[in-house]
Amino acid sequence: MKTIIRFSCGHKTSSASWAERLGGLPCTIRDVDLYALDAELLNGADALLIGMHMDQRFLQANTALLGDYVAAGGIAVVSGHIAHPFLPGLSPVQPLGGGGLADLTIARPQSHPIWDGVALDDLIFRRGVAGFYGHAWHMTPEGATVIHTMGPEARPLDFIYRHGRGEVLMHGGNDLWSFGGDDSTRRLLPQLMSWLVEARS
Repeated sequence: MKTIIRFSCGHKTSSASWAERLGGLPCTIRDVDLYALDAELLNGADALLIGMHMDQRFLQANTALLGDYVAAGGIAVVSGHIAHPFLPGLSPVQPLGGGGLADLTIARPQSHPIWDGVALDDLIFRRGVAGFYGHAWHMTPEGATVIHTMGPEARPLDFIYRHGRGEVLMHGGNDLWSFGGDDSTRRLLPQLMSWLVEARS
């Protein structure tokens, strides 16, 4: 049974509602206050979910701890706009430089099981409005695999890179695990968790 920690910050969260959607995957989701972060907590975690509303200054103060966790084989899934980089390989958020539909259009240069069967139009549009999945970008570290890009200049939106024996998955938008309406984005949560379980098996 794999243990995945989902951090919260300033408010309580519950992942109990995920159970039905995860379909009996061999994993436990622990909802943990970010300020409980320490080495003992990380020693019992197979993967971390670090959302967009976290205290990045606190995370940055724990860069060494988090970096050591990933280097030792852990996986960190990071969502949001990085203002204070807190893991090796992360860089500050960059504006798109334009807000037109062309700038917000998403392409998938590399397939990945997390996004298997997720339609690009379902990422680009929500109730007919573009930009909910992503409207900014981050520079990638050397060797990163870019899954999704934005706009004609192919700015990186989703990418994965290795650090030591572990991996960091960066999504430059709303929490990757928060999507799931009546379209194909509903596949993201179970496929993300399935990938995390398999990656740590």
